[in-house]
This record gives sequence, structure tokens and C-alpha cells, in this order.
Amino acid sequence: MVGSLLASALWAMLPAYVPNNAAVLAGGGRPIDGGRTWNGARVLGDGKTWRGTAAGTMAGVLLALALNAVVDPASTTLGVDLPTFPLRAAVGLAFGAMVGDVAASFLKRRSGRERGAAFPGLDQLDFVVGALAFAWLLAPSWFGAWFTLPAIAVVVVVTPVLHVVTNVIGFAIGVKNEPW
Repeated sequence: MVGSLLASALWAMLPAYVPNNAAVLAGGGRPIDGGRTWNGARVLGDGKTWRGTAAGTMAGVLLALALNAVVDPASTTLGVDLPTFPLRAAVGLAFGAMVGDVAASFLKRRSGRERGAAFPGLDQLDFVVGALAFAWLLAPSWFGAWFTLPAIAVVVVVTPVLHVVTNVIGFAIGVKNEPW
């Protein structure tokens, strides 16, 4: 029971876990805020770009489609019923993750934090909130089938651990400037 809940919850979130990492790799280009400031601070900063947002969203959607292609053998191998991703759910998860990250940048700038500064809690769950909200908006029946309260609890507990581990790896291999 716990193993199947863990597997299905994390599988369902995979298209949301990838976008921010893909955005870092494909980043650069024009900032979403166009360099604008608000009360003397950048609205978002140079780290949030149109190219990164588009690439991150595309990476998440493509991952969902790839997962759809292997869901049957993966379900059989794991002995767990895993979700397939309708296009609306894939877009909701991937784009929602990007929107959650952009919203966190906005909050960081308003609180006086510089780009890359740690904001515990927000840094680990911003994209989760965005992904779940957009998946619910774009694919409500799919969302309700896969994101039960226990599944959401798994995601909220496991994601910060995964976030720290992937950020430390990104820092170690030189694709992140800070390990958080």
C-alpha cells in the first residue's frame, strides 16, 4: 500500500519535477520581467526567462508523453497502477511548475532576497503548489483520480528531500551556482 502510493504519487509528479531543471539548462535570453523594477527591486530577475519557461514546460510535457509510452511495462514491473498523462494534465503539471517557480521569485524579490538566495520551504514547494493548481485547473478529473490527500502528503514530504539532493548534484557538476 505505502509502496504503491509512493510510486504512483512520484510518477504523477515527474512531469513537474523536470521543468525547473530543464529551464536552468536552456536558460538565458530575455527576462520575463523585461528588466522592470518595483520599489527599487527587480520584479523577477534575470533568472526567469521566456526561453527557460518555454523549455522547462516543453521538457515536462515531453517527459509525460515518454512516461505514457512506458507506463504499461513500468506498472507491470513495479506491480503498481501508474497514471498516464492526458495532454492537459501534462501541460498543467509542467507549466504550473514553472509558474510556481516564477511566483516564488516574485516573493523573494519582495522580501529583499537576491537571486539564488535561499528561502526554505518556498524553494522546495513553490513548483509543487503551481503544478498541482494548474493540473487541477486543466485536468480536474485526472487530478482527482491521482492526487488524493495521501498522495499529496507524499509529494509534500518527499519533494523537499528530492529538491535538496538534486540541487546538491547540480552544484557539484557545475550547473548551479549554489547548492540550494
